Amino acid sequence: MSRHIQVTFDAHDPRALSSFWRDVLGYVHPGPPGVGLPEGADPLAAWDDFLARVGVPEEQRNSKSAIEDPDGHGPRVFFQQVPEDKVAKNRVHLDVRAAPGRQGEERMAGPDDCPVDLGGGEDLTGGGGVEPGLQDGRPTGRPGSRSCADSSLGRTGPRSPA
Repeated sequence: MSRHIQVTFDAHDPRALSSFWRDVLGYVHPGPPGVGLPEGADPLAAWDDFLARVGVPEEQRNSKSAIEDPDGHGPRVFFQQVPEDKVAKNRVHLDVRAAPGRQGEERMAGPDDCPVDLGGGEDLTGGGGVEPGLQDGRPTGRPGSRSCADSSLGRTGPRSPA
């Protein structure tokens, strides 16, 4: 019997990091419990309203964030705020399958339908300490952060916030 899993990451800014990975993976932020969101509503704004209503202090409202596969196939990804800086290499990271189902040169050319520009092997850390997010349609993040876009010829592509 298989089990559903959640992948959890430590982060300085869970909301920004979850928004970055939402865009890369095509995931969504779930709405708060018991809150029906109308089509096109901003789930993060709904969370802000919900947390204010239940009395969570504003400085604690970015202590965690999650994203989910809208089709229900992939794992839930959870981001929890931690005060300490990263001091060692990540033992686990996400490899993004940028062109599943494509082979050889077609796969290496990259997907035409990718939700964000994965940068073709460029560093996506944003240079001087830019927080994770999107800038000019490209993911950005903190220096030293990591992810991979794989290819049929081995791992290539960007390194993104983690």
